[in-house]
Amino acid sequence: MSSGGASPPPRARRPALSSLGLSPGKLGRLKRLLYGHGPGGGTLLVLPIDQGLEHGPVDFFVNPDAADPSYQFRLAREGRFSAIALHIGLAEKYFHEYAGDVPLILKLNGKTAIPPDGQAFSPLTGSVEDAVRLGADAVGYTVYVGSPAQDRDLEQFRQVRTEADRFGMPVIVWAYPRGEFVGKKGGKESLYAIDYAARVALELGADIVKLNYPVASEKDKESPPPYNTLALGPDASFRKVVVSAGRSLVLVSGGEKVGDPELLAKVRSSLDAGATGIIFGRNLWQRPYADALALTRELHGIFREYAEPPS
Repeated sequence: MSSGGASPPPRARRPALSSLGLSPGKLGRLKRLLYGHGPGGGTLLVLPIDQGLEHGPVDFFVNPDAADPSYQFRLAREGRFSAIALHIGLAEKYFHEYAGDVPLILKLNGKTAIPPDGQAFSPLTGSVEDAVRLGADAVGYTVYVGSPAQDRDLEQFRQVRTEADRFGMPVIVWAYPRGEFVGKKGGKESLYAIDYAARVALELGADIVKLNYPVASEKDKESPPPYNTLALGPDASFRKVVVSAGRSLVLVSGGEKVGDPELLAKVRSSLDAGATGIIFGRNLWQRPYADALALTRELHGIFREYAEPPS
């Protein structure tokens, strides 16, 4: 992911937990995720399996074994992931076999891919109380930044955030630019859209924000000024996004399956930019099990280079 040319800028520091203004409940749960499980050292390696709702069964065709959620749960446990993220149905039917071994992030809203994204909105599928009952260490909520339905979305999130504060539950915001107007201002993968999404998550009260890497394209010229004239490489663009996230810890989305060298380079550049971790789903469970497990060991090796003591 290097932009080439001059020497890369120094590694950015992740926000210290002591600077986040967390309640004891949130702090305790985040410390378990960041230091008690997974690679540790203040990093996060999360395995999501919410794609069955968001995309349908199509993502499992590449590796039919992965259609059984036990595949991902075993990978999360044996690969020593920081957590597994999924919806309530999978949590209630499978998590009891792994409780205590694999931390749970319960996704609280979702939608199918059948309607178009022009009016994107994800209704609630679970509650913070469900997360507490199931022993989760965090909840996840998708905000569609820029959607015409964002008035309902932000009000729904306010209710989730209020409940999470009451129960001491960390909130991870999947901050996704979506909607017809986003497409007319550079598109959902533009630096403008993702940078805006990072700032929105911070201002809404996200403890952690999940973001995509900006992807440069000709559509960037359609972004509002000054984004339409910026000439930043991929690394510099993502560093800007991390800065916009402020004291919300940043998780980088893995997206579609890519080759190992590209994936590992993305991990390093993300951590160099100050991200706290990676949330990789299809990049891992679309592989044969042995290959996925071997790749997680490589990821652990990289994360160890970025380990920091509790603060």
